[in-house]
Amino acid sequence: MPEIAPAPVLSVLVGLFHTGVYLMVRGTAGLRLAFIGLAAILGAYAGSALGARLGDPLAIGDFGLVYASLLAWLGILVIVAAGVMASSGSAK
Repeated sequence: MPEIAPAPVLSVLVGLFHTGVYLMVRGTAGLRLAFIGLAAILGAYAGSALGARLGDPLAIGDFGLVYASLLAWLGILVIVAAGVMASSGSAK
C-alpha cells in the first residue's frame, strides 16, 4: 500500500476546520457549502506548499500552518464573493 504524505491529510483537516469556523460565524452556507469546503481544502494545500518554500513560523513538520490557514480563508472568501456576485447579477 502506498504511503500518504502528511500534507494532503493535514490540508483536509485545516480546510474543514476553517469551513466549520466560517459556518459558525455565518450560520448557514446553503448549497455553497461543498464549494466552500473544497476551496478551503485546496487553499490549505497551496498554503502548505507556500509555507514550505517561504518558511512558516508555525509549522507542523513540513506543513506550514499559518500560510495554510491564510490561503484557506482566501479560498473561502473567493467562493463567498463569487456567490454574492452571482446572486446580485440574477436579481436584475
